[in-house]
Amino acid sequence: MALRNPLLQLSRRAPAQISAQFSPVASAFAPQRRWNADVAPPVAQNATGSKGPTAIVFMNMGGPSTVDEVKSFLSNLFADADLIPLGRLQNYIGPYIANRRTPKIQKQYAEIGGGSPIRKWSEHQAAEMCKILDKTSPETAPHKPYVAFRYAAPLTEEMYQQLIADGFGAGKGGRAVAFTQYPQYSCSTTGSSLNELWKWRTRLEGKRTTGEVEPEGTIKWSVIDRWPVHSGLVEAFATNIEKTLATYPPEKRDNVILLFSAHSLPMTVVNRGDPYPAEVAATVYAVMQRLGMKHQYRLVWQSQVGPQPWLGAQTSNTVENLIKKGQTDMILIPIAFTSDHIETLYELDKEIIGESGQEGIKRAESLNGNPIFIQALADIAKDHLEAGQACSLQMGLRCPGCVSERCLESKKFFAGQQKHL
Repeated sequence: MALRNPLLQLSRRAPAQISAQFSPVASAFAPQRRWNADVAPPVAQNATGSKGPTAIVFMNMGGPSTVDEVKSFLSNLFADADLIPLGRLQNYIGPYIANRRTPKIQKQYAEIGGGSPIRKWSEHQAAEMCKILDKTSPETAPHKPYVAFRYAAPLTEEMYQQLIADGFGAGKGGRAVAFTQYPQYSCSTTGSSLNELWKWRTRLEGKRTTGEVEPEGTIKWSVIDRWPVHSGLVEAFATNIEKTLATYPPEKRDNVILLFSAHSLPMTVVNRGDPYPAEVAATVYAVMQRLGMKHQYRLVWQSQVGPQPWLGAQTSNTVENLIKKGQTDMILIPIAFTSDHIETLYELDKEIIGESGQEGIKRAESLNGNPIFIQALADIAKDHLEAGQACSLQMGLRCPGCVSERCLESKKFFAGQQKHL
């Protein structure tokens, strides 16, 4: 039951040294069904709080909403050295790979219906969360939702320009919170998004723009950079698992194996000291504690590509091996994702589960519009605003093997925002 991942095919054509460096986004090229990316309406406000207004910016990788967006999505993705480091060849190899893959990926999207639901869910989650915040944190109201994707519209640059157009920054001041939608921190995901945010803040509001030591009236940023064991997140995962368990006959229910699946990382990234594996494991253990440790479980990893070692065991291999041993009742849980996208809808549903031929292999529903999850987002944001912290203490510590100067400067900037809050 081998995965037909487009990047795996690509790695056979590209030089080995390039394919060996691919970061964990390979399955971002798999097809999805079509979803409309409706823009979330602004939240109506009656008054401004003593510390408001506050912009809440949801950060995520994003995905093409239509077939026509596939090329730009791939081009942005392969240009990101934080995610896919190609060294001195980045500017040449990146566009080459993107152009080569675009026609096939477009056909795959068209075959399924085209479009990713990640924008739809991100805008819905952000808007609903802000409605709750307006009631629970009136002093920082009105809370205005924004979405900043790394590789698809709305891009970070577009989001920042919209912030300025809406009256934040550019001499007018204002407060904004960068809220990562990766619960577990990785330099390849949250780190890359924050580096991009820092870049555009510098270009649009920084010293290059005005020539001042520190321009007056810039946006005051803070960061929610990780939340792997928040009680609301844990509860949302646990309730979705319990709903799926309830679909099994009572005589089989207790023997269902829970497979928590997260996007893998190359071992070069793991060995550099990336905190992601440990934080994902922390989420899994917290969920199992909430479930009373009543089921056998494992943390497994999906989307490995290329010939170099990746963090395992792989989800697909684990499912295959369990089937060979006679175990055909298991639930796959996407533990590192906050909404449906290609890793859930295509890789898990169509490849791993669909090709298994086993009715007892199911997937827990993604968080999507789960009201428990949206309340958790509001609680996390409220606690962050009340704490008055620019970022977590952990964010300021670089990976032991990190040599990125951009990462260093980005971390310095966001940690340095503490004096402005």
